[in-house]
Amino acid sequence: MIETDIARIKEYYKGDSIDNDLIIFREFADLPLPTGPRRIRGIMVGLCLKGKAQYSLDTEEHMISPNDIIVISNGQVVENYMFSRDFSGIGLMMSVDFLHEIIKDVHDLSSIFIFSRNHPVFRLDAKEVATLNSYFNIVCEKMADKSHHFRRDVMRSLLMTMTFDLSNVMYHTQITEDKRQTRAEAIFTEFIRSVEKNFKEERRVGWYAEQLCITPKYLSESVKQVSKRTPNEWIDNFVTLETRVLLKNSMLSIKEIAQQLHFPSQSFLGKYFKERVGMSPSEYRKN
Repeated sequence: MIETDIARIKEYYKGDSIDNDLIIFREFADLPLPTGPRRIRGIMVGLCLKGKAQYSLDTEEHMISPNDIIVISNGQVVENYMFSRDFSGIGLMMSVDFLHEIIKDVHDLSSIFIFSRNHPVFRLDAKEVATLNSYFNIVCEKMADKSHHFRRDVMRSLLMTMTFDLSNVMYHTQITEDKRQTRAEAIFTEFIRSVEKNFKEERRVGWYAEQLCITPKYLSESVKQVSKRTPNEWIDNFVTLETRVLLKNSMLSIKEIAQQLHFPSQSFLGKYFKERVGMSPSEYRKN
């Protein structure tokens, strides 16, 4: 199956972007529609302003109307697209790495993830639409200013604030529905909360399973069922993100970073980081 990421989108859509980490869609109707299914590599968020649209996400059909938010998560398969003649919408797509930069300080990450999986389409009221439109206009303005030395940091801050507002909508929607979590969702929620607190000291799946009083196999099956990713992948994401942040935004030496993250040695951290990021910590810091 063909995969679609920001690099591929930039080949046929010339929207404002930051590297292969973020791209803005000022008008979704201008995007050429693929002829077949595509697996999304990244996170796409859109808002329908006018008209109607239809698409299938992981084989499930969805209809979109004005004021609807759509969320397509990493790894999901999109197909069977159709826009009405008067359709209009705005949105953006970001890489998984950039998303992790944004949500690093967002609390209850697991609830947001589960909500977006269970509600790939949800409705905003008029006030919420106006707020999101305001964010989008500011984002577009700042994205267009390529001379801004802190352009990436500004975008990260703006999108983090927008994420908090969208999370508030998600929270109230969940309260209204009073929907009970499945056992797998509850396990995933507790697992992510535990990883958030302990990833600097513990990277063993067995340790997290022990904290939840379940077997490592059951933990792996539950996490994979909910998130389509393994516990190890989640733990690695937290560790590599923290390492990136420390390399970019601190004066700590690589040896001190290794100590802070409880790696046996600087060389062990270097090997771990390069296997997952594709370059050594020193190369990443220079870049």
